[in-house]
Amino acid sequence: MTHTTHIDKVAAIADFLRTAEPGLLSLRKNGVSHMMPLASDARRADAKVDLRALTEILEIDAEHETCSVEPGVTFAKLVRKTLEYGLIPKLVPELKTITVGGAVSGGSVESMSFRHGGLHDTAIAYECVTGTGEILECSRDQNPEIFEMLHGSYGTLGVLTRIDLQLTRALPFVRMSYPKFTRFEDFYAALLDVCASKEFDFVDAIIHGPDRFVLCLGTMVAGAPGSHGYGIGTDIFYKSTWRRSEDFIPIYDYFFRYDTDVHWLSRKIVGLENPIVRRLFGRFVLGSTRMLELANLFAPILQKGRLPDVVLDCFVPSSRFEEFYRFYESTLNFFPLWIVPYRIDRPYRFVSDEFAGRTSDQLFIDCAIYGKPNDRPGIDYYTVLEEHLFGLGALKALIARNTYSRERFWQIYSEERYSRAKAAADPTGRFRGLYEKVHCRI
Repeated sequence: MTHTTHIDKVAAIADFLRTAEPGLLSLRKNGVSHMMPLASDARRADAKVDLRALTEILEIDAEHETCSVEPGVTFAKLVRKTLEYGLIPKLVPELKTITVGGAVSGGSVESMSFRHGGLHDTAIAYECVTGTGEILECSRDQNPEIFEMLHGSYGTLGVLTRIDLQLTRALPFVRMSYPKFTRFEDFYAALLDVCASKEFDFVDAIIHGPDRFVLCLGTMVAGAPGSHGYGIGTDIFYKSTWRRSEDFIPIYDYFFRYDTDVHWLSRKIVGLENPIVRRLFGRFVLGSTRMLELANLFAPILQKGRLPDVVLDCFVPSSRFEEFYRFYESTLNFFPLWIVPYRIDRPYRFVSDEFAGRTSDQLFIDCAIYGKPNDRPGIDYYTVLEEHLFGLGALKALIARNTYSRERFWQIYSEERYSRAKAAADPTGRFRGLYEKVHCRI
């Protein structure tokens, strides 16, 4: 892929945006969306900006440990390529189908986030096409407000066409250890200790139940006495963390250890955790590509007349996390939970100053709830979570159902800064605003 070819692709997108018929636009991309599929989504009827050609790795600079990629590059593709140079991105989301552009727009975190923050925190620059077809270079020095606001904008400010990222050195294997606890207090103290010490390269955790807590601690190593890959037809990663005390995983497989079962959503399909069924039929159903495609296909049928299951990430200041967990255990009581410590050195610009000022914490805890049935009569757990998180000065991801009032939404997010960025990047409103795009997608 040559730089000229990239220029031509971006020029075609810019020309389309300059000449498109009036009306709202949304994006047509390769692969599957990682916004939770919901029964009714107005974007289905929109005219589309075709981004399917933007799938190339443009450059890997091994000397300076950086890369330049188009937004449709999946992390599976990027990691395979950077490993040829002994490098990896500083953050690798856990599903193979997540793209670099999607991870920027949606604010991905993972087990290196205790060191590096979110993907945006490792970004050097973006190229963006505005709603009027202008091509902008954005960085902390050039168009800095748009650069900062693209993170977490869910594609509402313009079209990302190039992302420049930092890389870091890698080794071929990850040696895992799994310290186990029966009390939350002991577990959480140990989690905070390993985040502070930075002894490990990777830190996350799984709460298997109210008295079954496990840390998942990884260190990159040059060799291994044996290893496990956790692909289709093999052991299930999340279950292995409670059974094993140690493990060795090839580094590529480590990054996508949750992909086969989309964490543990495969549990919702009867038999898919049975080893025989997995070997016989897993290739037809398992894996993030297949499972998300099926979820998108059947959402209008399966969700008819009922609220969608709870699938979201909650970002809680570390000083308030025990309080959140006690609420969660008594109110939702759904396990497993995925726990990801997340370093935020300074408040993100998309958060309002008043809301950001509620905490001085630099470590947040991502509590990922994947698959809680939302079937209790008269209660919407999305709304319950929104109210409790607001009281804690915590955020929730906007990838699924959101029931905020407009007033409450803009108490949390910075309407002033978002509106300025929107006026600069999409002055004629070709893309939905952030609140309009994510609000109560039923």
